[in-house]
Amino acid sequence: MRVMSVLVCFCMMVTSAWAAPDSSLRPMARDVLQNDISQQNPKRPVARPAVLETALVSMLAQQFQRENDPDYRADPVEITTARERAFAALSPQATGLSLRPSTRPQDVVTKAMAQRRERARGAVCGDPDIQGEPVGFVPGRLNGCGVQNAVRVRSVSGIALSQQSVLDCTTAKALKRWVDTGMKPAVGGKGGGVREIRVAAHFACRTRNSQPGARISEHGKGRAIDISGFKLRDGREITLLNGWTRQDTGAILREMHRRACGVFGTVLGPDSNRFHKDHFHFDTARYRSGSFCR
Repeated sequence: MRVMSVLVCFCMMVTSAWAAPDSSLRPMARDVLQNDISQQNPKRPVARPAVLETALVSMLAQQFQRENDPDYRADPVEITTARERAFAALSPQATGLSLRPSTRPQDVVTKAMAQRRERARGAVCGDPDIQGEPVGFVPGRLNGCGVQNAVRVRSVSGIALSQQSVLDCTTAKALKRWVDTGMKPAVGGKGGGVREIRVAAHFACRTRNSQPGARISEHGKGRAIDISGFKLRDGREITLLNGWTRQDTGAILREMHRRACGVFGTVLGPDSNRFHKDHFHFDTARYRSGSFCR
């Protein structure tokens, strides 16, 4: 009895749908609408073609019969596939008008592949985000200086270095990590972001702070880099010498300094001593007590 009642209601809805006037707000195939615009008011909705209505009614009736069969077991995959077939049957234009991604123009594909090959060719330390060239062994004039498997880095994560810097891969990777997790978040969108990192020093065979009798600096081992400032994309510059105590840039630089701790073994800034008033010193020396940050 319940099934008969549902069937009666269903038939009444179908009859009403067929009897609906042409001015109803039912959707229609796009090409029919385009052809009809020249003959009717373009703001007036057009009724769905009868052939589409018939296909829709047939599909709904078949599904209704399946779901009222006591032996029927609903299969979500089967239902989805049936609906896809029904949609295609409803409108021959459906697949042609669907929002499928279009094929990229060949020149765009060629350009993208060329850029990818260029990045792979310029990658060092096994990371395409670290661009430069391998150098190999770099000797030093002082005992304890020198770099094994050095690389000359020109950019990190898309940010150029003001001078190509000779480092070992451990330090180059630490620099990239700091750029991604320290420098970029600290600067944010100010000035459009950083375009260039001002490098004050990289590999140099010398003692710490160039003091006579001091230990060999981490610079002499390719494990250190000094950064004096940043050039933004809008042309403005932030320097450690002038920006550390300024209200608008001081917070940014101090956040960079804080985020470097743990990434590098040693982090020194303008507040550390008189030798670092105008730059950050980052190196990858490792201490038993953890990173040394001042």
